Amino acid sequence: MSDNNATLEQLKAIASKFILDRDWRQYHGAKNISMNLAVEAAELMELFTWAKDRHDAGTIVEEKKEAIRHELSDILFSLLIFADEYNIDLTQAFKEKMVHNAEKYPVDKCKGINKKYNEY
Repeated sequence: MSDNNATLEQLKAIASKFILDRDWRQYHGAKNISMNLAVEAAELMELFTWAKDRHDAGTIVEEKKEAIRHELSDILFSLLIFADEYNIDLTQAFKEKMVHNAEKYPVDKCKGINKKYNEY
């Protein structure tokens, strides 16, 4: 299974089985999962704490690729178990959000500009 052929439903099932096998669902309410998601994202950010610029960050990616893969996997795991627990269709949510983002950040106003939608 790889990104080329895995579905989100398959990944949700793997994450859910992991939780069920350990009887951890009791600990996975919205508050706990969302907090864990933030913690895991912070652990990813921590790897780049002292990066000076984009080039330096790219070097860190190469040097710490395994740690980055693990943190990204932890983030994905939390995202998947949240979506599974609360019956959220991630694909549909993502598509809807991208439409919303395209409205907030139209290409003609935002191309090459890194400002928030309320600043341009």
